[in-house]
Parts: sequence; C-alpha cells; structure tokens
Amino acid sequence: MKRTDIDIDTLCINTIRTLSMDAVQKAKSGHPGTAMALAPVVYCLWQRFLRFDPEDPIWPNRDRFVLSVGHASMLLYSMLHLCGVKAVNPKYERLGELSVKLDDIKCFRQLDSKCPGHPEYRWTSGVETTTGPLGQGVATSVGMAIAAQWMAQYFNRPNFAMFDYNVYSLCGDGDMMEGVSSEAASLAGHLRLSNLCWIYDNNKITIEGHTEWAFSEDVATRFIGYGWNVTRVGDANDLEMLERAFRTFHSTQDRPTLIIVDSHIAYGAPNKQDTSAAHGEPLGEEEIKLAKRNYGWPEDAKFLVPEGVREHFQNGIGKHSRELRQAWMTKFSEYEARYPELASQLYKMQHRQLPDGWDKNLPTFPADAKGMAGRDVSGKMLNVLAQNVPWLIGGSADLAPSTKTRLTFDQAGDFSADNYSGRNLHFGIREHTMAAVLNGLSLSKVRPYGSGFLIFSDYFRPSLRLSAIMEIPVIYILTHDSIGVAEDGPTHQPVEQLASLRAIPGLITLRPADANEVAEAWRVIMQLHHQPACLILSRQALPTFDRSKYAQASGVVKGGYVLADAKGGNPEVVLLATGSEVSLCVNAYEQLTAEGIRARVVSLPSWELFDQQSQEYRDSIIPPEVTARISVEQASTLGWDRYVGPRGRAIGMKTFGASAPLKELQKKFGFTPKTVVGTAKELLGKAR
Repeated sequence: MKRTDIDIDTLCINTIRTLSMDAVQKAKSGHPGTAMALAPVVYCLWQRFLRFDPEDPIWPNRDRFVLSVGHASMLLYSMLHLCGVKAVNPKYERLGELSVKLDDIKCFRQLDSKCPGHPEYRWTSGVETTTGPLGQGVATSVGMAIAAQWMAQYFNRPNFAMFDYNVYSLCGDGDMMEGVSSEAASLAGHLRLSNLCWIYDNNKITIEGHTEWAFSEDVATRFIGYGWNVTRVGDANDLEMLERAFRTFHSTQDRPTLIIVDSHIAYGAPNKQDTSAAHGEPLGEEEIKLAKRNYGWPEDAKFLVPEGVREHFQNGIGKHSRELRQAWMTKFSEYEARYPELASQLYKMQHRQLPDGWDKNLPTFPADAKGMAGRDVSGKMLNVLAQNVPWLIGGSADLAPSTKTRLTFDQAGDFSADNYSGRNLHFGIREHTMAAVLNGLSLSKVRPYGSGFLIFSDYFRPSLRLSAIMEIPVIYILTHDSIGVAEDGPTHQPVEQLASLRAIPGLITLRPADANEVAEAWRVIMQLHHQPACLILSRQALPTFDRSKYAQASGVVKGGYVLADAKGGNPEVVLLATGSEVSLCVNAYEQLTAEGIRARVVSLPSWELFDQQSQEYRDSIIPPEVTARISVEQASTLGWDRYVGPRGRAIGMKTFGASAPLKELQKKFGFTPKTVVGTAKELLGKAR
C-alpha cells in the first residue's frame, strides 16, 4: 500500500487503528474501541504539539502524555512504535533499540511482551505512569503538573527555562465517574495549573452499556465550577478543530484546560455505533475486514505499517522534538557553567541521587523515660532533611498540625496558585488524590512525602499500591498508629491497616519504637531508590531507650535487631514487638530477668527489611531452637505466626478497639507487662 493512495494524516491515523485492532484480535483479549476512536486525537497531539523526543524519552523537559484510559493501551503502544521511541534501561542508559517493536505489538498481552494489557511504567519506555484503575492517570497527571511548576520556580533562571513542560492526560467516562478524578480536578483548578490539559473522550459508553444508565451530569459545567477552562471538539476526526483546541490550551495562562471530544467508532458500517463488546472484546475477523474496507485498507493485511508512515512521524514529532531537546541540552551546558550548584542538583534529582551532606545535622536523642511521640521526632527529622535535600517536598491531607509534617524553616513556604516555589503542599481533605499526586511528583523525580492518620491509609490504598507496582520512592508518613488514639474510638483506631500494608509487595513499612529508631528509619527511607515506604508513627510519647544499656538503633536498617538480651546471649524466651509495644516488652524483659528467666527483646520495625536479610542473620535474631516466642503489637495478629512459630503466642487485636483512655484500653486488650510475663511463663512451662 503506497502512501499516495490516501492522505498522509488519514493513513497514519488508520495505521494506529489497524495495529490496535489486529493486536487485540491476535491476543483474543483487549479493548479496541477507544484506541480506534481516539487515534485522530492522539495523532494530532503527538505529531503537531507534543514535545517528546523519541530518541530520548526521559529528557527532563519533555511534555508528559498520560493515557488515563489504560484499557486503550494499544493506542499508546502504536504511537511508541510508529514514532520510533527508543528504550532506556533502569540505569538511564539509552539502548538504541525500539521501546516497542512490531513483534511486541504482535505479542500484545502475552508473557514478557513490552505491550502488557495496561501501560506499565519501568516496563515500557515512553510510558509515563502505570494506568488501568480508572481515575488514577488523570490524578497522577496533576502531580506531574505541580512538579513542573515547582521545578520551574526552583531551577529556572533568567534566559534559562530548564522546566516549562506541559502535561496531557487522555481520559474517558470511567475516569470522570471515579471520585479520585473529581478530587484531582478540584485541586488542579484551585492551584490554577495552566500547564495541565485533560482530553475527555465523551463517547457515552462504558462496559455495561450506555452511560445514561448511571451518568448524566454536565461535565463541562462541573469543570467550569472547578475553575477550569473548557472547550469542545464535536468530532474526534476533525483535526482542524482538535488543533484549535490544543492551541486554546497553550494560550490559556491562568487555569487548567479540559477538552471535551465527542467520539464514536465506525466499524464495518460507516455509522455503526460503539457497543460494550467493542470496548471489552476483540472485534472478530469479519468485523475487522469490514472496518479495513471502510478505511480503504487491504482486508487481509495484518500489522501493516504502510510506506511513508514512520517517515512522516520522524519528520514531525521526531524532528521538532529533537531540535527542542538539543537546544535544551545546549542550554543546560551553559546553565552548568553559570549555575554549577543548581545544575548538579538538577542532575542528581533526575537520577534519584541524594546531594552531598544529605544527612548532616540529623539529631540523636538521649535516654528519656518520658520520651517523645514518634510524630514529633519525625517532624524534627523531616525539617533537617528537607533543608539538606532541596527537592524533598510534600504535605498532608489537611492534617499537618497532627502529623507534624509542616516544613517550618525559613524559605520553605506554602505551595499555592500564587507561590509555586513553596515546599509545603496542601492537599485538602483529599487522601486518594494526595497519594496519586505523590506518584506524579515522584515520576517527575522530585522526592515527595504525604501524610495522614494510619487509619486513612484505606483512602489512598489504590494509589499507594501503584507506587509499589511502579517501584517509585514515595514517602507516606502515617501517624496515630494504634489504639493509642484512645478516646477517638474504633473508627480512628487502626487494627487491620498494618497487616494490609505489609501485604503489598515492594512496599517498605517501618514502625519505629523510640526517637532514635525514628531517626534511623528516616535514614533508611531516604536511601530507597525503587521502593515506596510507610513510616508508621505514634501520637503518644514513647520512652527513649538508654542506648548505653540497650543495643544501638542502627539495627533498624536490617528490619529487626536484638534490643535487649539474656546474659550470655542464650535466651529461653523471645519477645518480639514493633513501635510502642517494644517498651512494653522491655518492661516485661526486666521483670523476667529479675526472676531469673533468660529473655530477649527483638525490635522488629520492618518485616520487609528483616525478611531481606540472610537466613543466618534472621536465625541469629530469632533462634529457631527457641520455641517460646511472643509477639506484641496493638494491631491484627495476622502474619505474626511466621515469627512466633507454631508454639508461640501473638498478643494483638482480635476485635476493633473502643473509646476510652489509653491505660484502660491497654488493660482491656492485654497490652501490659503482666500479660506478657504471664504468657512467657506459660509458654516456658509448656516448653519445659
């Protein structure tokens, strides 16, 4: 098929469409409809506007394209292939080979293909974020836009615009129905993020059928209420109107833009309307032939890329983006000579490196029976670290006074529509969007943290899970970590949350026992490159251990260590705990020791880090031959059996909590030295 047979724009658009339908058909799985309908939209954006150099898909000042409708992944894979996007490895090395080869498209949704069912960050170069759960992509794009504005304020200098990129996100009816997108749109409008553009595919179809069954609101009016600029394209195939809409976005300097695009999908018959089956199933060979006939396409051709298509993209997005990137690289060399310190920071930030002296002036804490709350210690650590690491930014879902996450040093400031240089982010009571925004910030290479009460981790779990899937080092600071919340009662007392966080692969949880363990936990967290972390902190004061009497807190780096041991290191009972319950075990240890019982206290702040250690190390901490083991944690006992073994005992929460003063709750639920000592004697009696 010669390029002269058809207009080149239409030829490229139909190539995107036919690659998508062929891939889904071969896989016998997938969603061809949206990819076919939106091919003109993505073609217009990428070929005429997107600043994205296929030769260097991690160029720092590239525009970001987020496919929030992740089920239409073939739309993105087709673009990555046709534009010739090159692969980059985890060491940020360009490999010189295509990110998505035609053979990958032919293996769509198959094992080890670079074209999985939904786009996956770190797996396929050119994919900016993992999408699939609807609403996540658009919410994450808000974080990317915030990052661009903050980085511009921090790094840009007169005549040196190192960051001025735009963020585009393609979304659909499903995204609009998910609550997280409403939270995100509200926040973006409040912050007046003029570098953010959402393109809404208004096709009125979801998996169950027509949207009129469940969705009838006026989206345009809703977004105008959020403070967005709203424009409309009545036909997704109208390239002229699409181009005008994107130019409107570029000229809008005081608010984000929503482009509503009306689409429907013509298959065999020119006016055949989209159906739910078309969204969630292959079209079938006969329908594909009819569609290709309608496109003027060879009916039996599979995975055809006609002559001139790749060259057209090379001369479009390839040429203009290459020129932009080369100009940026030249400017960066000048910037490096003029502002060497800023240039060094920019490089280190983009490569997830820490600046020299990142841990200077970190406090240590003397023994103190009264102690400090974990949240208070963390606040002190955070304020020192943020001064040492300029791109450590974040905030809270309206709880900074309680989570102690406000940066209070001079020049920290508050990020707002009038001050994009501020490092204190205010997410409002939007936990779900906060977590998604953190992902967008991290994907942009700043180091973000977000905070809330541990109980509210349930509100941002979907985004937190994606942090782990994408292997990005987002920091979650979660306070009010147990029934220690006391009078607030069971609605605010986390019981099952620790177990559920520990169940997420790749997530590091740390529940430190005293001030120095909090400090060491922060040291661990800051050095993570590919793992998100949850720092679990107490509201109530915890005694600070006398480290001249007990072991040093540096053992936190291994997840677990012997805090207090029997004389000669030959225990007959092992007490294991995390957080506030470690001091309880120390009290029980002292009583047992006074009675001549050889006890050991193991502080186990991070199960994940502990399980990464060698078997030899783990056995040295929890000796297999000692079967009398007791775990103590004010949370669900789920999972503790791996450490206490079949003959041990887990003291924990088997119900929800209650509203009462803390001491009464501890007595009611058995979190007392007396209970631990009695349990130890009982187990030793059985063991003996």
